[in-house]
Amino acid sequence: MDKLEVLKRSDLFHELDDEQLKMVGALGTVQEFESGTILHKQGLIGDTVYVIEEGLVGIILEVGPMAQRQVQSAANFESVGWVAVIPPYTCTATSKTLERTKTISFSGQELLGLCSREPELGFKVLQALACVISGRLRKAYIQLLGVTDAGTD
Repeated sequence: MDKLEVLKRSDLFHELDDEQLKMVGALGTVQEFESGTILHKQGLIGDTVYVIEEGLVGIILEVGPMAQRQVQSAANFESVGWVAVIPPYTCTATSKTLERTKTISFSGQELLGLCSREPELGFKVLQALACVISGRLRKAYIQLLGVTDAGTD
C-alpha cells in the first residue's frame, strides 16, 4: 500500500489534508519486523512512533521481574510508541510484534519539530493522539472492570 494511503487511514494522521500528509510522509521510514521484536521497553526512553501498516503488536505491562501481561494490542493503521512525543518520553509499556509487522516509523523529535513548525498540522496530530490515548485508557478501564467484577459474584 502507498505510504500516504496508510497515513491517511491511520489513527494519528487521518485528519490531515493531502499537503500535510506529504509533510508527515517525508519523515516516515517503512520498516518490517519479525514476530517477537521488541519495539519499546517499559521504563526506557521511547524515541520512535510506529504506524502499523500490516501486522499485530502486543502492548505488554511488565508487572514484576519475570511477569508480563499483554493488556492490549494494536493492528493495521493503529499507532504505538506515542510516548516519543510526550515528555518525559518514558515508555509506560513494552510493545512487541506478535507477527511479522510492517510499519512506518517516525522519530518522535522530528515529528514534534514538524508539529511546532506547522501549528495547524500539530494541532490535528496532537488532537488525534489525545483520542488514541483516551481510547486505550477506556479499554484499560473496561478490562479492569472485568477483572474486579469477576470477584464480586
